[in-house]
Amino acid sequence: MISSFFSGLITRYTGIGILLSISCAATATSLFVFSQTGLWLFFIIFTFVCGLSAGSIDSAINTYVSRYHSPRMMQWLHASFGIGITAGPIIMTIAISMTSRWQIGYLLVSVAVGILASIFLITKGMWNEITFSESKEFFDKNEASLIETLKQIPVLLSMLMFFLYTGLELGIGHWIYSILTESRKISPEIAGIMASSYWAMFTVGRILAGWASKIVDNTKLIFLSLFLAFFGLILLITKSGELITILGISLAGFAIAPIFPSMVSDTASRVGARFHTNAIGLQMSSAGFGMAVIPSFGGVIAKIFTLEVIPIFMLVILIFVLFIFAYLNYNFRK
Repeated sequence: MISSFFSGLITRYTGIGILLSISCAATATSLFVFSQTGLWLFFIIFTFVCGLSAGSIDSAINTYVSRYHSPRMMQWLHASFGIGITAGPIIMTIAISMTSRWQIGYLLVSVAVGILASIFLITKGMWNEITFSESKEFFDKNEASLIETLKQIPVLLSMLMFFLYTGLELGIGHWIYSILTESRKISPEIAGIMASSYWAMFTVGRILAGWASKIVDNTKLIFLSLFLAFFGLILLITKSGELITILGISLAGFAIAPIFPSMVSDTASRVGARFHTNAIGLQMSSAGFGMAVIPSFGGVIAKIFTLEVIPIFMLVILIFVLFIFAYLNYNFRK
């Protein structure tokens, strides 16, 4: 959250290529330390480093694609998240099954991210040719400062929207397995397949949205996705058997998938070009906060009531996202 918050300011002075190279190198180093150290203190220190680098990578890449590429590329960028979140457990499972050591999984990913850091360093001129020349142009046009950006109502509402949406996206993914096994007494094997269908359809949704973005604009795609996700959550809430449940989970995952990248692509039209770079970082920071707070709060209310309250809680959040987006769209679109 910290690095995302200040990413616009940092990118202005370093350029995207250098920032991505340093951030990936820090991530690779952190993962390497995780794989080697036996000291808990080092875990704490390098978790902090890993978080700072992850926030920078997220904001820098989203800013770049939002500014220089089409909504289709943004959808495919975020589809990569779905592929990665699916691949991570597979890498770890294979590593443990072959070596009986979880550390090997972290070591493998450390090497991969280290190679990525080298590629960003080698290609830094390709990125900086755009970002450095653009920085001068922005200064000449009096690009908004971070403080000025934070005073804009569309920016603040966008931050709230990202906070709620990301909490919704991760909240469903984090809690669905517990709901199925502990509340609905579905066997762990079946529940695992049903829960994985959420992320599988999530990835498919973003890939297909990349093609759909050529014929459907961002605003219509977001509204359509929100309404489909609403029906998916309704199916999940009804508790009408395993078939309806898996349909609801799959529909929810498929429907919400295009929302985040579409909202990122739509940033400039909501907040204006002067606030675009800072707004992207602020939105990413808010998204990280939402990932931490909303799924956790879902656990708190589930302990007070039951796990079945979580889908209802997520439905309420989705409705808030819909109203905020509609308000921004009809009152602040540039």
